[in-house]
Amino acid sequence: MWKKICVYSSFLMVMGCATVPITGRRQLSLVPSAEMQQMSYASYKQVLDTAKVVSNSQNTAMVKRVGQRIQKAVEQYMAQNNLSDQLAGYAWEFNLIEDPQVNAWCMPGGKVAVYTGIIPIVRDETGLAVVMGHEIAHAIAKHGDERMSQGLLQQLGGATLQAAMGSNPSLTNNLFLTAYGAGSQLGLLAYGRKQESEADELGLIFMAMAGYNPQQAVPFWERMAAGKGGQAPPEFLSTHPSDETRIADIQKHIPEALKYYKK
Repeated sequence: MWKKICVYSSFLMVMGCATVPITGRRQLSLVPSAEMQQMSYASYKQVLDTAKVVSNSQNTAMVKRVGQRIQKAVEQYMAQNNLSDQLAGYAWEFNLIEDPQVNAWCMPGGKVAVYTGIIPIVRDETGLAVVMGHEIAHAIAKHGDERMSQGLLQQLGGATLQAAMGSNPSLTNNLFLTAYGAGSQLGLLAYGRKQESEADELGLIFMAMAGYNPQQAVPFWERMAAGKGGQAPPEFLSTHPSDETRIADIQKHIPEALKYYKK
């Protein structure tokens, strides 16, 4: 499917295809990273300005501590794989937002938000590392960029970001927030399952390199599954893997992640 999209994109002369720096999967890439980061910083500030940011608590300190450790792991991993240029322009930031949603996300450039609603499920620093490693992995693999590109193609006919912002800035901003999990609709665009699996795989490596036991990812996702109360849709109706599929895939990746684990 992506080959057809890429051919169409080339014909329009406004799109291209890129390679996921982790798995080698080809992905649709419409917007240059520098432009995505510029939009990210503006959107992140907007989110923080309208949300209740928890600035002084033990959980805030935990979010920043875990984030900084994973940041160092990411930078080390990318350097080891000659991919440091992929982090150009990053301005890492980690914030805890008072909100009952069980959610967390990472925008381009390392702009991370964790919602208080997920803290009871993570339980401790290692559980939080599972979440933050996973969300940061989405940004490193440029999954949001891919979703944003798909949204521009589907809803605005493949317009460039500048043209889209000029013609319909509200829609463009909503596409951006949705692409990064900060909007009201999550995971509605294509490749969701594959992106989730890629983020799980790389997130395990990041948390392991940061000194967190990747084996704890399994009980975390089991707690997430239990917290849904049986309300998750069948896998074929969801852009996310089923809980059973995700946990089984994670278990397959743990031996590789343990190679990076240093207590």
